[in-house]
Amino acid sequence: MLMWPNEPDEFVPNHEMQPEFDHGDAWYFPFIGNDLVCKREQGAPEPITADDFRWIDLEIEHKHFLGHYANRPCFALRVRGQTSEGFQAVGLRGLLGRTSQSLFYLAGRALQVVDWSENHQFCGRCGSPMQDHTSDRAKHCGSCGLINYPRLSPSIIVLVTRGEEMLLARNANWPSGMYSTLAGFVEAGESIEQTVHREVMEEVGLKVTNLRYFGSQSWPFPNSLMLGFHADYDSGDIKCQPGEIADAQWFTKDTLPQTPPKTAISGWLIHEFISQI
Repeated sequence: MLMWPNEPDEFVPNHEMQPEFDHGDAWYFPFIGNDLVCKREQGAPEPITADDFRWIDLEIEHKHFLGHYANRPCFALRVRGQTSEGFQAVGLRGLLGRTSQSLFYLAGRALQVVDWSENHQFCGRCGSPMQDHTSDRAKHCGSCGLINYPRLSPSIIVLVTRGEEMLLARNANWPSGMYSTLAGFVEAGESIEQTVHREVMEEVGLKVTNLRYFGSQSWPFPNSLMLGFHADYDSGDIKCQPGEIADAQWFTKDTLPQTPPKTAISGWLIHEFISQI
């Protein structure tokens, strides 16, 4: 069985920043909106260093120490302004397949921390300003004691198979020709397995059986943890959910439409099934 790569051992998360960590070789992950500022290279986009950042006319709104990657300090930044010559702002989806998975995960972690911090400036219970927690990656309300940790939304993603056929669907908001596996968020009170059965039934009207868990992927769009499954077709005819699924069909390895790359967990599920048959 193909193995989905886990979080690289080279990265050690930490939120307790020491002044000596913020030196010229430190990696910065600055975001303008949801776009990452990185070096404009011929090949794969590269992170910028603290020294690089001095040459970019960007204003830092807030900054967070993430930890160390291969002993190199890493920071997430929310910035304002325009990129300078030699640099570019790239959406994280544009990094898929163009950079290493370890850097994609780091950039995704940085964006999630930045978004979480600016979305929790005030207490959701009493409205008081939030403060950084002293010992955790969290926000603490000094008035009522509420603690907010970075939000994580679990979701499932599943490839339904029938013999040598794969069920792939096209979201109503996707470009024509792009198909992928089914996915959806876990609802309150559900188990992961219940979510798989519900989402498949809601989106395409099918019953499935024999669920097999294969792996997970942090998916920063905006803060998901995707749990990947294979499942066997049990019964039913395809009935696409109006407004959600534009089309769903059974495909074989020889009739595959355009699908996500293997760097995305949906692509991994598809290629794993093909390798099995």
